[in-house]
Formats: sequence, C-alpha cells, structure tokens
Amino acid sequence: MTYIESVFICLTAPMLVGAICAGRKYCRAFVFVIAGYVACLLAAYINSFFARFYGADIVAAAVEIAPVVEEILKLLPLVFYILIFEPKTKDAQMAIFTIAASFATFENACYLTEHGATQVLHLLMRGFGAGAMHIICGVLIGYGLIFIWKYPWLKLAGTFGLLCAAITYHAIFNLLVSAGGAMQTLGYLFPIVTVTLGIIIMRIIGYPQDPIYKEDKSEDFEATF
Repeated sequence: MTYIESVFICLTAPMLVGAICAGRKYCRAFVFVIAGYVACLLAAYINSFFARFYGADIVAAAVEIAPVVEEILKLLPLVFYILIFEPKTKDAQMAIFTIAASFATFENACYLTEHGATQVLHLLMRGFGAGAMHIICGVLIGYGLIFIWKYPWLKLAGTFGLLCAAITYHAIFNLLVSAGGAMQTLGYLFPIVTVTLGIIIMRIIGYPQDPIYKEDKSEDFEATF
C-alpha cells in the first residue's frame, strides 16, 4: 500500500465515524468531505495514468493534465448531488465549499507526507495558496451552475464554459508554482489575493440581489431548472 492510500484511510476513517454518529441532519457535511477525498485520490491515479500514457514530464503533467482531471472530478459529486437530490441553494453552496476544501486538504496532506515538514514557511504558503485555489475553482463552477441552470438552454454550454474557466485558473496557478523562485511565491499568493479581493468586493457592493441568496427565503434547487 502506497502512502496516498494510507493518507486516505487515516483521513476518511474519522469522517465515517463522524457521519455515523452525527445523525441524518449533519451527515451530509461528512459525506461531502469524503467525496472531496475520493475525488483527490482518483485524480492522483488518473493524472499518473495520463502522464505515463503521453510521456509527460512533471511540469507538463501539472499544467496540461492535472487541472483538467482535478476540476472534472471536483465537479462530478456536485452535479450528482444537484441532479439527484435537488437541494436548496444554501445546501448546494455548502457542498461546493466542503468538496473543494476537503480536496485541497487531502492534496496538502499527501504533499506533506511526500516532502516532509522541514520548510514550515513553504508549507504555510502552499497550504493557503493551494487551498484558496481549489476553493476559488470550486466556487467558480458551483456558484456559476446555480445561476446558469436557471436557463435550460444555457446548461450545457454554460457548464462547459465554467469548467474551462476553472481549468484555466488552475493551470495558471500550477504553471507559476512549477516555475520556482519568485514566480512560485507569486503563484502561491495569486489565489490568496484573489480570495481577499473577492471578499472585499462582496463586502462593498453586497451579494447579488437574488432570492437564492436570502437564507430565509431559499428556494428549492429544482426551481432553477
């Protein structure tokens, strides 16, 4: 058993216990966390397969293969949840953040296991940078789906466009990080600055005035179809 499967077992086992003990009301949150772990584990296998299949080096795999595979795998559990369970908007938003954050958590844990914990500053930058990047990409797709799927004629093209935007952002991050030196530092700061600016802008202009954002008036997601 390789280290990545060991990390998966160590992280998933407590979540399974928590899901069983938490009851139905809070079980979904644990399930979304596990879904993020599973997506990251599968992404590692699929990335390795395509990297060997195409004979890609580390940089090419990180920039050309990993963003596509990882963003698709993060999207699948969210789409499954929306299509099958037709959740309320606030529940869909919770799923978006949880899946993206747990994906980043598993990825950081694997990185820590492989590279050790000697460079604390680097790990701190990578932890926040990679975490922010995955959450940005997840929010970009997830929140986009909430709006786009209100219009049936826009579902397919809109979903593809959002996926391409997330893949592009992810690829830019990986390219900067792979460059090393000052560019690597810039790459880690890139999503952190993006998140900070996004929060500031939303604080200033407020969230879009749409019923789906009003917690006390949340509509069922099925109303957006």
